[in-house]
Amino acid sequence: MVFSSAIFLFIFLPIVLILYYLLPNRCRNVLLLASSILFYTWGEPRFILILLASITADYFIARAMHKRDGRTRKQWLILSVILNLGLLAYFKYANFFIDNVQQFYRLLGLEPFTWHKVALPIGISFVTFQKISYMVDVYRRDHEPQRRWDILALYILMFPQLIAGPIIRYKDIVAQLQDRSANDTAENRMNGLFRFFVGLSKKVLIANVLAQQVDIIFATAPTDLATGTAWIGMLAYTLQIYFDFSGYSDMALGLGRLFGFSFPENFNFPYISQNFTEFWRRWHITLGSWMKDYLYIPLGGNRISTRRTYFNLVVVFLLSGLWHGAAWTFVIWGLYHGFFLVLDKLGFKDLLRKTGRIPAMLITFLFVMLGWVIFRSDSLTYAGAYMGRLFTFSNVVDGILLDARFITVLIAASLLAFSGLLRSIEQKANELFNRSHSRSGWITIALILLLLYVLNGSALLAGGFNPFIYFRF
Repeated sequence: MVFSSAIFLFIFLPIVLILYYLLPNRCRNVLLLASSILFYTWGEPRFILILLASITADYFIARAMHKRDGRTRKQWLILSVILNLGLLAYFKYANFFIDNVQQFYRLLGLEPFTWHKVALPIGISFVTFQKISYMVDVYRRDHEPQRRWDILALYILMFPQLIAGPIIRYKDIVAQLQDRSANDTAENRMNGLFRFFVGLSKKVLIANVLAQQVDIIFATAPTDLATGTAWIGMLAYTLQIYFDFSGYSDMALGLGRLFGFSFPENFNFPYISQNFTEFWRRWHITLGSWMKDYLYIPLGGNRISTRRTYFNLVVVFLLSGLWHGAAWTFVIWGLYHGFFLVLDKLGFKDLLRKTGRIPAMLITFLFVMLGWVIFRSDSLTYAGAYMGRLFTFSNVVDGILLDARFITVLIAASLLAFSGLLRSIEQKANELFNRSHSRSGWITIALILLLLYVLNGSALLAGGFNPFIYFRF
C-alpha cells in the first residue's frame, strides 16, 4: 500500500482518521500501531513477523544494556547492531554479493551455482537506521530505554514515515508518542491535510508525468539518443526524483500532523545549492544528519588529521551509496558525492563562491545532474555511455516524441525547484504549512484542497501504478 494509491486515499486513511478522532486518547496509540502493522502487512505479509521479532529483540537488548556499564554495555550494543545490520545485509545485499561471486566464477571458467533470489522488504533501510539510532542513543545515555514494547513498536512502524522516512530520532519524538494533546487542534489538522495534498500533487501531477518520459529515454540505448534528448532525460529525472521524494516527505509530514505528530523537515530547495556541502544540508536532511551523528563523528569527523577527515567523508558517502541500493551504480554514486565533498574542503567551494551565486548554483546543479545519471542507470556501462552521449552533440533521429503535457510539466517543475532563489519564498515555504490563517485564508485553503483532491483523484484513477522511487531502498 502506498500513499498515492486509491485504496490508501479513499479507504484506509479515511477509516483510520475517523476511528482515531472518535477514540479516547488512551486508545489512539493502539489504533495507530494496529493500522501501521496492517499498512506494512498489506505490501509485505512475509516480513512483518521478522520485523516484529527484531523490534522485540531490540526492546529487550536496550533494557539489558541500560543496566550495564563498561564492556558489557558495549557488547549489548554490538549484538543489536549485528542483528540489525545482519538482517539488512541478508535481505538487501545477498543477491548483490552472490551475483558478483557468480561473475567471478564465470571469469575463472567455473560453473555458476544455483541461487534463489532474496526478496527485498520495502523500507528496510529506513527501519534499520531508526532502530540503530534508538540503540546507540540508549547506549550513550541520551535517553532511557522505552519501557513499553508497544510504544517502541509504534516509533519504528508508524505508517506515515515507515517506508521512506523522514528518519526520526527516538529522542525527538518520544514525548509525542506519550502525549500529543498540544498538537491536537483543528488548525494543525488542516495544515497537515494541506501539506499532504501538496505532497500528493508533487508525486501525481509532476513526478509521475516526468517518469513516463524518463522511463522511455533511459530504456533507449544511449547510441540511439540525440544529444538534446539525453539532456532532457537527465533534467527530467533530476526533477522527477526531487518531486517524488520531497512529495513523499510532505505527505509523511502532513499525515504526522493529522495524528498530532511533528516530524523533522527533509528538503529545503536542494537544487539552489552553490556547492555539494550545501546540497547535503538541503537534500534528504534527516539522512545527512543521521550519517553525521552515527557515522562521520564516530569515525573522528573533522577533529583529526586532514587526510583522515577526507577519508571519513569518502567512507561515509560510500556507505550512503550502498545504503541506497545493492548495485555498483549506487556505490559509485556515493563515491562521486564523497569526492565532491572532499573537493569542497580542498577549496572548490570557495572557488565556486567567487563566481557568484547563480554561476555557482548552475555548476553545482550540473554535477548533481550527472550524478543522477549514475543513480538512475541500470549499469555503469550504461551510465558511461549516457554521459558520453551528453557531450557528443549527436543529432540522430531517435523517434522519442515529447508531448505538450510533458514539456509543460518539465517547465513548471523547473520553476518550482528553483523558486527558492527568491529568498522570500525560501524563508516562507515551510511557514505556509505552519501558520495560522484568517477565516478567508482557511476558505481559500479549503478550495485549494478540493481542487487538488479532484485533480489527483482523476489522475490516479486514469493512470497506472507508479510507486515512490525511494520505496526500493
